[in-house]
Amino acid sequence: MTPILEIKNLRKEFKDFCLKDISLSLERGFIMGFIGPNGAGKSTTIKLILNLMKRDSGEINIFGKDNIAYEREVKNRIGFVLDESHYYEEITIREMKSIIAPFYDKWDEGIFKKYVKEFGLSMDKKIKELSKGMKMKFSLAVALSHDAELLIMDEPTSGLDPVVRSELLDILSDLMQDENKGVFFSTHITSDLDKIADYITFINNGEIVLSTAKDDILDNFGLVKGAKELLRGNDSKEFIGIQENQYGFEALVQNKEEFRKLYGDKIVIEKPTLEDIMVYYTRRGINA
Repeated sequence: MTPILEIKNLRKEFKDFCLKDISLSLERGFIMGFIGPNGAGKSTTIKLILNLMKRDSGEINIFGKDNIAYEREVKNRIGFVLDESHYYEEITIREMKSIIAPFYDKWDEGIFKKYVKEFGLSMDKKIKELSKGMKMKFSLAVALSHDAELLIMDEPTSGLDPVVRSELLDILSDLMQDENKGVFFSTHITSDLDKIADYITFINNGEIVLSTAKDDILDNFGLVKGAKELLRGNDSKEFIGIQENQYGFEALVQNKEEFRKLYGDKIVIEKPTLEDIMVYYTRRGINA
């Protein structure tokens, strides 16, 4: 089956940053978490996917079609929820909807009204009067009202309170009951992805560090804890990152079972979170 989103050797160079020939693939029916620290290249990648920025080289195929050559057709089938509001602030939700709806061939007014009611949105409220959470819900209502097959989200939960974040994640979980859809979810709040993501792609300094099933990452990686003496005879390259303190060390490893065989009860191995993995990769080679 053709991936719903496929990126091959995508490159974009700036004066002080470069997206370095990144590749990733998302199949229908799954949520991919796109993680990395601020400035890693997440938003640049999304702008390139949406053709809001011209790529230097590489390929971006959505629904098996080039995102530039088939831009109108592709965007008709995409919903997007961005961190910042791109709506006219001085007009109402009703007026903004009237501007947006004609751009989509499959706009469904009934579904839009359903989500407006479900999300507690007032059609006569001006965009500027909405909280960040309400703006996010409006963006999501628009995205879900034209039968979007691919939902692209850039930091959708940033700055939201826990209740609104939880509501958003529940909506996405329900959406994925339709196995014909896919979600590309870019965020630095990795705890959200612990709950809903099927795949994780981690980008750092413009490079893809890993891109695989979330369960494989959490099952294979480990946080190793032990006495400092164990570090003396060990090649530090085996560790993705090390933090030392007065009591010993803590390190992230990619294959925890190998270390369990090597050191047995001399070490303690804990299951890392996605945040642990991101932090250790980002700080690789830096001792705390």
